[in-house]
Amino acid sequence: MSRQIVAIGDIHGCLKSLEALWNKLDDHKDALHVFVGDYIDRGPDSSGVVEFLLEHRDERECIFLRGNHEQMLLDAYKNGDAYGWMMNGGESTLRSYGDDVRVTELPEDHLEFYKQTLPFYDTHDYFFVHAGAPPDQTIEMSKQDANAMRFFLWGREHLNIAETAWEKTVIFGHTPKPHPIKREKMIGIDTGCVYKGRGYGKLTAVLLPELNFIQQVSLD
Repeated sequence: MSRQIVAIGDIHGCLKSLEALWNKLDDHKDALHVFVGDYIDRGPDSSGVVEFLLEHRDERECIFLRGNHEQMLLDAYKNGDAYGWMMNGGESTLRSYGDDVRVTELPEDHLEFYKQTLPFYDTHDYFFVHAGAPPDQTIEMSKQDANAMRFFLWGREHLNIAETAWEKTVIFGHTPKPHPIKREKMIGIDTGCVYKGRGYGKLTAVLLPELNFIQQVSLD
């Protein structure tokens, strides 16, 4: 039997919800935990989320993928221009670090966390990525395609395609839905923890290969 994996959806600064879900996953602490990105922005405590992950990552084996929001932070840090990031929730992240903190003044260990996030995680049966994968090519093709890297962070076109060329199941976040997406070779686990109302407001994990969903109603 393949190793048990827990994939965790978009957190977006919702520390209390993350803490509660982490406790709910205690029975599966020997599983590999794959976080699909977007730890920050929009929610109340992005810095607290990263600090929690840094403090607890040695308790369980963890893989941290990069979301488009981490990429926007890194782009702002590199380019010295945070305007685009600010328009997409970056202001709440900087506020969580203190008054008048600039992106260039983030704690070094947090900055290293953002830099070390991975573009994807691949196993025999699953491909874990933040947003999705180009639906018109195989996963192996996408891994070798530099243009696919942007899709891994931002893409949504696969959600409107009846069939994909994927040779394995893709696990992703990025696109919030009231309920997890369960389609052929496609599992979406962003249930809009940071968006309360209209059926959103849940932090979702999926247990594999059982395909059991474990959810925490937002506490933030």
